[in-house]
Amino acid sequence: MNSAPAGNDLGTGGCPVTGHRTPLYGPEFTANPARVYERLRANGQLAPVELAPGVPATLVVGYEAALEVLRNPGDFPRDGRRWAKTVPEDCPVLPVMSYRPNCLMTDGAEHARFRGVITDSVARVDPNKVRAHVEATADMLINQFAERGSADLLTEYAVALPLWVFTFLHGCPKDVGERMVTGMRDIVDMRDPERANERLTTALLELIALKRAEPAQDMASWMLAHPAQLTDEEILHQLFLMLGAGTEPEANLIANALRLLLSDHRFAGYVSGGSMRIEDALDEVLWTDPPVANLSASYPEREVLLAGRRLPADQPVVISYAAANTDPEFGDEHRSGNRAHLAWGAGPHACPVQGQARMVASIAIEKLLDRLPDLALGVPVEDLPWRESPFLRALAGLPVTFTPVRPVETAPETTQLPAVPAPARHAAPLPTAVRQRWKHAIIRWWRGQ
Repeated sequence: MNSAPAGNDLGTGGCPVTGHRTPLYGPEFTANPARVYERLRANGQLAPVELAPGVPATLVVGYEAALEVLRNPGDFPRDGRRWAKTVPEDCPVLPVMSYRPNCLMTDGAEHARFRGVITDSVARVDPNKVRAHVEATADMLINQFAERGSADLLTEYAVALPLWVFTFLHGCPKDVGERMVTGMRDIVDMRDPERANERLTTALLELIALKRAEPAQDMASWMLAHPAQLTDEEILHQLFLMLGAGTEPEANLIANALRLLLSDHRFAGYVSGGSMRIEDALDEVLWTDPPVANLSASYPEREVLLAGRRLPADQPVVISYAAANTDPEFGDEHRSGNRAHLAWGAGPHACPVQGQARMVASIAIEKLLDRLPDLALGVPVEDLPWRESPFLRALAGLPVTFTPVRPVETAPETTQLPAVPAPARHAAPLPTAVRQRWKHAIIRWWRGQ
């Protein structure tokens, strides 16, 4: 790795990443991103792309180059505030990529402080209680469509279950949780992102205010009480990150694995004695169709050399987990039987809860297949709709059919939200003056200020 101040000549060995920029949006990319990645690899491990119209970036499509970026925050820092000032204020990818003081978008001591609050709080969670909660919640959700004989497993199961897990872990009232997830999905899908950002932030602040007033045995309360003494604003941004990482990708992991199990002949007959296991399906999805396809943007502060190419300062370098994992240079033989994929990231910013996320997905899928053993896709696999997003590989629907079954009795105590005594409480709405103050702060964060 070489670096030099902006404008310095890096020599003939470092040709710049230039040429036609391939859009990571539109019908072609949404329908078949793997074909786009294959075409991009023709020019090496780095490719010039557009994340949105007029928003250039370098996409890292090679496995080795991706590892180098992820493990080297010195040359590839996560703070994108200088970049944010170069794009229009209504840029649709800003809410996802703008700097926030959280452990994903900071480095060094600041990153360690934020990450420690999360990892220490996660360590206090009882995995047996989480497992029981996931199993009971899965039964509760399946009961809602079990007698119907058909369902959209995306909206009715894969999206709903991570929401319940998040609200359980953070002692969050259900109405607040629903507004959080709706806001996050609108941000990722780039639907009125400024309003979605405001709606999500307001819901998170209501949760923080509730936990300041009534701390309990949940992650939000533990984070607020942590010796690092994060401010409400800092807690807000850690919760934003945990919500984004704990609901959207988890839903996509569950849905993408179910799609594979229900469409790939290698998994046919799994329930009736097939040799392929749910864990195998999860491994394959994490390798070849990871729920987060392109993210982890870094912003070199000066011109740097990577994989023999010169990258300009203050332009996003985005990791394509989907392309890097399927890099032909890595070889299929290296993927069989190991978990060296990059779906959870790598280096100092690797996902700190990857084991828990995998456990939730595994339980959710196993419970569903046990309850509905003749589950089948309701449409041909090639007709399944996909959401348009440069960041996620996410289905827009997963229709299925099955033989109707009777609901089962669930354990209600495990699906009730902690620290919300009966009758269920709602977080108090924020006063108007507070809402206005935070609205202006939201706009500043969104614009990278």
